[in-house]
Amino acid sequence: MKPKEIRELSQDELAGKLRALKEELFRLRFQLATAQLENPMRVRQVRKDIARVHTIMHERQVSRDAD
Repeated sequence: MKPKEIRELSQDELAGKLRALKEELFRLRFQLATAQLENPMRVRQVRKDIARVHTIMHERQVSRDAD
């Protein structure tokens, strides 16, 4: 997911997206532990997406506090 796509989401949509990504990461880690994971690079992609969402949420919080 690209940062531009994430920035277009509302705050509620961001929270939902973050929840879904964390859920997916949990499932991927579980599959990794049980040796059922087909694409190990997906774990890295999901972790980066989570970081992107956190970054954009923080940017919005800082800009809101500055006003």
